[in-house]
Formats: sequence, C-alpha cells, structure tokens
Amino acid sequence: MSASRVRLRADIENSVPYRQGKPAAADAFKLSSNENPYEPLPAVVAAIADSPINRYPDGAATKLRERLAQRWGVTVGEVQVGAGSVSVLAQVISATSAAGDEVVYAWRSFEAYPGLVAVAGATSVQVPNTADHRHDLPAMAAAITDRTRLAIVCSPNNPTGAMVTRAEFEAFMAAVPSSVLVVLDEAYAEFATDAEAVNGADLVHRYSNLVILRTFSKAYGLAGLRIGYAIGPEYVMDAARVTAIPLAVTDQAQRAAIVSLDSEQQLLERVTRLSLLRDEVWRALLAQGWDVPRPHGNFVWLPTGDQTERAAEVLAAHGIVSRALVEGLRVSIGEEASVEKLLKAAQEVVSELRTQPSTATLD
Repeated sequence: MSASRVRLRADIENSVPYRQGKPAAADAFKLSSNENPYEPLPAVVAAIADSPINRYPDGAATKLRERLAQRWGVTVGEVQVGAGSVSVLAQVISATSAAGDEVVYAWRSFEAYPGLVAVAGATSVQVPNTADHRHDLPAMAAAITDRTRLAIVCSPNNPTGAMVTRAEFEAFMAAVPSSVLVVLDEAYAEFATDAEAVNGADLVHRYSNLVILRTFSKAYGLAGLRIGYAIGPEYVMDAARVTAIPLAVTDQAQRAAIVSLDSEQQLLERVTRLSLLRDEVWRALLAQGWDVPRPHGNFVWLPTGDQTERAAEVLAAHGIVSRALVEGLRVSIGEEASVEKLLKAAQEVVSELRTQPSTATLD
C-alpha cells in the first residue's frame, strides 16, 4: 500500500484544533470547562426522557425560536438556534467571510475563534488585550479595513473574565462601518452583575449590523446538550441557516431549553450564588497577592505567564483541574467544596512564583 498522503488544506493542517478542558479524577474537581456545577432540574430530566430519539428533531427549532423571539421582542426569523453558541458563530463566520476576508477579534479571547476563521478560509486579525486583560476596542476599530467582514466582541471575555461596558461598546459600534457585521458573544452574560456591562438585550433593535450570541450551556446548565442561539437581522440569520449542518440541534436539547426558560428564575438563583462565590474567590486571590482581573463570568483568570505549566501542576496536585493556556490559567467556579482546595493551591503557586523570575503578574 502506498504511503503517500492525501492533499489537505494547508491552513487547516497548520491550525491548532480546539481542545476540551481536561477530565478530572474521581477525587478532583474539574474546573477546566466553565461548566455549571449544579445538577439538572428534575423538569429538564423529565423533558429529555420524553423525547422520541428514534425520530429526527424539528430542524428549524420552531417552538424554541418562537419562545426566544417573544422574549427578545423580535421576529422568529431574527432568531437562529444551533448546537451551542459556538456553532451559530461558525455559521455566521462562514456566511460572511471567505478567502481574502478578515475577521477581527481580541486576543486572548475564546480559543475557538482562530479555528472557526481558518475553517471559513478567512484571515484572523488578533488585537492584543490591554495590560489589564480587557478588550482594546479603539485598537480593534482601527484594525478594521476594507477586507474586514466581521468583528467579534466577547463580553465577559473568555478566558480573562473582563467585561466591556455599554459606553465602550457604543463607541466601538459608532466607529465600525455599517457594512461590517459585529458579533457580541455573551456566553457568560447572566453572570455579569456590573450595571455598566454591555447587555445585548438593550441593543437588539439599535444596530442593523449586530448579532448577539447567547448559550444555554453556562447559566442554564445544559452544556452536555449543546444548544445556543443568535439574535440578528433576518437576512443574516437566513444566511447562517444556509451554512448550518441540518438537524444538528437535538430534540432533547430543544425541549430542555424550553423547560429552562420556564424555570429561569430558579436557574438564575443558582447563577447568583455562583457569582457571589466567584467574587469571594477573587477577593481571596487578591489578598494572597495575585493581580487578578475582576471576573464577570463564572471563572477566574490567573496570569501565570511562563510558569503556567508549573502552576497547573500545583493545582492538579491539590485536586483542581484548570484550563492551562499560554499566558495563564482559567479556573471555573465550581462546587463550594472546591474553593478551599483552589485557594490553598493558589497560595502555593503565588509563593513559588515570588521566589523565581517569571512573566507572571503579581502585586
């Protein structure tokens, strides 16, 4: 048999695939994937159990789109549902951008962005975050050229946890040409408690070139069912539907999302508890000497620099599985029982980093 290789796209072969957070051993806490630690609601479990899995789902997710349209005050045509908000983002990127086109986004931000842009054949334009780990929106606006088709704003930003304020976002939108689509990725919006944070719900009717992304994975605890959605101009959503994989959103996911909307108050009470715990962890990290950006999602960002691998090992030794990226560690807010282990490990890391040269950021 010949040992020759088939020809693949060079840009895809040279891209790094998205890597899921590491699994955890039985005695460890998996804080690497920003999952909601609470068990599913009984009503959600019941809805899934009633799903006829021998039948195809409603490919248009009609009932869910009708509920979301009513909630957002838009038409059903202005709602698109996908297998997670990242799936809808992939559809939007493919609908807007191809070879020769550019997609602008902050870096570091969600690590799936580069791969999604590469798959579409477009070019990523990564704009560095500010020194305090926030989007540099003026620099992002300045990076837009006549080749730009899409700009992505992630707030709260994954993985740094920083938010974009409404005033900052409005200034950005004023600087972006109306022919360039802007995606506001709000996967963690429900955890943002700052009154100044941008909120897509307040902007949905204001801009003709804006798409808002939301997910049921985080606040609603449906990560394993993979379901998210977008709100945007109907012709843009129609184009996204053209690029979508047919029947990708399961009936179970659609049923669970509808029940979650029915049970939203109960779920948001859980979000409140997680947000309060997140703030407690953040304040404790500051007291230890960490220069940690204020978190607005369901995770904290530890800027460990070139000591990231070693820091991840220390956390793992304490039973905390974190998400190790190039510049630092992202640690989800999980079960309350994980906090003591996390803070003990973080104290050991910060003490160790103080004793050796490093690019990590400490007070």
